[in-house]
Amino acid sequence: MSGLGVGVVGLGNMGGRIATRIQAGGHSLLGYDSDAERAPARGIAAAATLAELVAAVDLVLLSLPDSVVVEAVVRGDGGILAGAREGQIVVDLSTSNPSSTRELAGELEQRGVAMLDAGISGGAAGAEKGTLTIMVGGHAEALERARPVLARFSEKILHMGPAGAGHATKLLNNFLNAVTLAATAEVMVAARMAELDLAQVLEVINSSSGVSFASLNRFPSIIEGDYLEGGLTSRLMLKDVTLYLDMLHELGAPSLNVAGPMASFGLALGLGYGDVISNRVVDAIGDVAGGVRLSAG
Repeated sequence: MSGLGVGVVGLGNMGGRIATRIQAGGHSLLGYDSDAERAPARGIAAAATLAELVAAVDLVLLSLPDSVVVEAVVRGDGGILAGAREGQIVVDLSTSNPSSTRELAGELEQRGVAMLDAGISGGAAGAEKGTLTIMVGGHAEALERARPVLARFSEKILHMGPAGAGHATKLLNNFLNAVTLAATAEVMVAARMAELDLAQVLEVINSSSGVSFASLNRFPSIIEGDYLEGGLTSRLMLKDVTLYLDMLHELGAPSLNVAGPMASFGLALGLGYGDVISNRVVDAIGDVAGGVRLSAG
């Protein structure tokens, strides 16, 4: 599909970076966002309406906040279903409810349109560098057609199964991300209160059984005062954990470890850190510990 037109709906933190990577690879690209300034700010040709974008492209990528918005974009007046044509592919890069995804995939399939649910991991930095991991649900044939475009912003693409499997895998991964980020934040606040050398504490953790993505890739910067701004916010992290819990309830699976991240990111939201990077959960925990900060600066 490398020679076919691509449309990106949602040009925010992730979608904008992904669109830039695709365009740099020589693909014909059209963007659409509710904020009309986002496309020109990135040098992307903008569609005046969603309907115009759908009519012009073969592959539609969605990078949107949640299933509610995805459903509106697909089902709404002038949306994807209204203008879709046989042979198109819709790829939902959002973190969405797998049940909703399966319903939308069925509705689009009736119009001859393939839907891929493609959870992504790697954050804004990974989108910028083209190193994201993508976990995909949907028909394998549609994935192979879309793969050249997806490869422009990822280095690992894994087909997880039928519709909904990609988004289910994303929720599992995001839950572990939430657990380890919140738990490591709590540990590092305690380490500061115990007057330990934080760099040495991380050295121990990162060569021992407590190691995680958060301890390896986030906290070495955080203890120096760099929160790596621009990534997933605490508000969105809490939304993802809630989606994970909803999925477990649908499956009838136990949910024994949800309370920790729900409490931590709920605290961050309540203390005013909801719309900044979720790494700031360490400051929320520090606040209730009496104003503890990891960085002296």
